[in-house]
Amino acid sequence: MLLLDITVVNVALPDIQRSQHSSFRDLQWVVNAYSLTLAAFLLTAGALADLFGRRLVFVCGLVVFTLSSAACGLSSSPLALNLARAVQGTGGAMMFATSLALIAQAFHGKERGIAFGVFGGVIGAAVAVGPVVGGVITSGIGWEWIFFVNVPIGIGAVLLTLSQVAESRDPGATGVDWLGLLTFSGSLFLLVFALVQGNEKGWGSSRILGYLISSAVLIVLFVIVERRQRRPMLDLTLFRRPAFAGASIVALAISASMFAMFLYLTLYIQDVLGYRPLQAGLRFLPVTLLSFAVAPVAGRLSVRVPVRLLLGVGLTLVSGGLLAMTAISADSGWTTLIPGFVLAGIGIGLINPPLASTAIGVVHHSRSGMASGINNTFRQVGIATGIAGLGAVFQHDVTSKTSAALAQAPAGREVVGALHGRLGPALVSGEIRTLARALGPTARSALTHAYRVGFTGALSSILVVACVIAITGAALAFALVRGSDFVASAQPAGAPEAAPVEVGAG
Repeated sequence: MLLLDITVVNVALPDIQRSQHSSFRDLQWVVNAYSLTLAAFLLTAGALADLFGRRLVFVCGLVVFTLSSAACGLSSSPLALNLARAVQGTGGAMMFATSLALIAQAFHGKERGIAFGVFGGVIGAAVAVGPVVGGVITSGIGWEWIFFVNVPIGIGAVLLTLSQVAESRDPGATGVDWLGLLTFSGSLFLLVFALVQGNEKGWGSSRILGYLISSAVLIVLFVIVERRQRRPMLDLTLFRRPAFAGASIVALAISASMFAMFLYLTLYIQDVLGYRPLQAGLRFLPVTLLSFAVAPVAGRLSVRVPVRLLLGVGLTLVSGGLLAMTAISADSGWTTLIPGFVLAGIGIGLINPPLASTAIGVVHHSRSGMASGINNTFRQVGIATGIAGLGAVFQHDVTSKTSAALAQAPAGREVVGALHGRLGPALVSGEIRTLARALGPTARSALTHAYRVGFTGALSSILVVACVIAITGAALAFALVRGSDFVASAQPAGAPEAAPVEVGAG
């Protein structure tokens, strides 16, 4: 349910935009509101679970997620939808933080391995079929049902959990790092808010500069708070191991590059190429199915091949895939994306299994829960900041490149005169088609072509930015992830022995 909710939403965004008359900024927040609260609350949810009970927190998360899913489907405005999505992310964090611990508690020996295998398989399948499921639901019965479908599933999951899962908690848990939560979430929100608002308000404006400075101050305060906490929300000492820092960077890089790009690629396939949601979902299968198929191979390779090679090569392939996608033009079709999709799909499949094992394999087993939570937090932070940062570049470029293309078109002056200053807002809001319908045939054709030129040009620009993010992550993976950092109980094959090192608070 969690993973499907992440993957199905992108395909529904153009329909949400048309239904609620959402701006481009509103669409960014549909994804970011969820990712931000999930990232901000994930580690705190783990602490609450240790203190009050993992089953209790999981059930509370299910209830919050289910009710907020209903609120998303019932929303009649972008603001209502995005507020509901933020609450949904909080529920998702409570479920995410406790699911693996509940599985580990319920199963033992070989059964535990099978249970984790099933869990991983379900996650992989959700990612693989998510865009298609989203397309089927959106095309068949409406975008609202991508949220409503969570309601019966959530009710069933609550009843099943209460009847089949025993309660557990950490006897040594002492409290929750609320100050850490406030400073971290505040810093993250202000950073993303500044990136989303920057083009509209002006990057040099006092408001945007104030957001950025406040974000920096809060993250410094967060570091100070975490260094002084006896049981911090985020144990900074884990980053003393280069391999753990490298794994966190890889999680951030893959999310800020490829996963953030899915939003813009979806808008391109539907808004520019004109495909319906189901058709768009099917066109993402080269990425999703390949990543699903390659992941088990990468899992087996991770015990024979140094994980830094898998992580580094995986991100390099993702970077190459993103670069290959820049071949798009105003006259190209979706098949131009296929070579890039294939490379990116293989790269994602190579990254996911060794990334998870590296994050928990380079720390003492007593810190594995914290390590896994940090890695998942970095993934969500990458999605939120990636969408916002790439969106800032995209929003600027699509406006300037479309205007430049119109200026060169024979009917460009007629279009600009007919729109009376409405072109810029329409480009930002995605209402170009609505605007074009009010024009004559010649002007409509000129505007549509100019928009394709501007959109593909802007998309190419952010593909290059995403490519740089991915290749930078690859270089850091090669440099930081070392076999010698793995503790003895989690040694990958061929790595030199290393004694377990406690990297807890201190």
